[in-house]
Amino acid sequence: MEAYIGYIPFIFIGLIIFFASIFIVKQQTVAIVERFGRFLSIRHSGFQLKIPFIDKIAGKVSLKIQQLDVIVETKTLDDVFVKIKVSVQYVIIREKVYEAFYKLEYPHDQITSYVFDVVRAEVPKMKLDDVFVKKDDIAIAVKNELKDAMLDYGFDIIKTLVTDIDPDAQVKVAMNRINAADREKTAAQYEGDAARILIVEKAKAEAESKRLQGQGIADQRREIARGLEESVEVLNKVGINSQEASALIVVTQHYDTLQSIGEHTNSNLILLPNSPQAGSDMLNNMVASFSASNQIGEAMKKAELEKQKGNQNLLED
Repeated sequence: MEAYIGYIPFIFIGLIIFFASIFIVKQQTVAIVERFGRFLSIRHSGFQLKIPFIDKIAGKVSLKIQQLDVIVETKTLDDVFVKIKVSVQYVIIREKVYEAFYKLEYPHDQITSYVFDVVRAEVPKMKLDDVFVKKDDIAIAVKNELKDAMLDYGFDIIKTLVTDIDPDAQVKVAMNRINAADREKTAAQYEGDAARILIVEKAKAEAESKRLQGQGIADQRREIARGLEESVEVLNKVGINSQEASALIVVTQHYDTLQSIGEHTNSNLILLPNSPQAGSDMLNNMVASFSASNQIGEAMKKAELEKQKGNQNLLED
């Protein structure tokens, strides 16, 4: 029993040496192994061995795609200060793990410096509105600059994105006011156009109504004239001349009108004059008016003809 107890220290030391000589590397990760402070090898995922107390794991490098967010404050061409957030997605090239681990002490600082340099070179050339429109151009410029610069250090730039553009608070308030005023202006224009269209369409409808009303009145008067003409012809056939027939028709219409007014007890219409002689007087006045109108027309035609003859004589002389 005492002999077995004497082996315990050796067993313990053996276990320590065993566990110190093995290590495990996770998937998508590589380990950098150094011997006496000098690079020895790159170990990939899985179960790995090393000489204990001689070999040392200097560090582990992830081969996953990583993202670095950089916020840059700069000024635009129209003197507006703006904060731009650029997201850089990058990955360490598997074949250049040595360069990525040993050449750059702080890769994040290096990438940030290039992002600042490119953004502050590109944005001051643009107005604020153009920054929003051309944010993809800014991202492409950052990617091109970073890809060439970081390739020698073992970094591959997958993609760069301008994820946020944040102007000064007062500028955003002013932009919102401009946008609101522009929308109100557009709304007022649409309302004005709608009102104008409504007025035009209403005027067209009234004009069409008046035209149809006038056409109806003309058709009504035409039918009345035709009816009167037929009435005169019928009376002429029974031996009543045209003047007597006209007087008879006027008197008949006069009494028909009086009868129509009498049928409505609540009517406020008064027909003047309403004596039996009124129909004859109206007919005589109409005939006199037609006769006077014909005389005036003949006189005007005669004067026009004499004027034309005088002008022609002057031209011949």
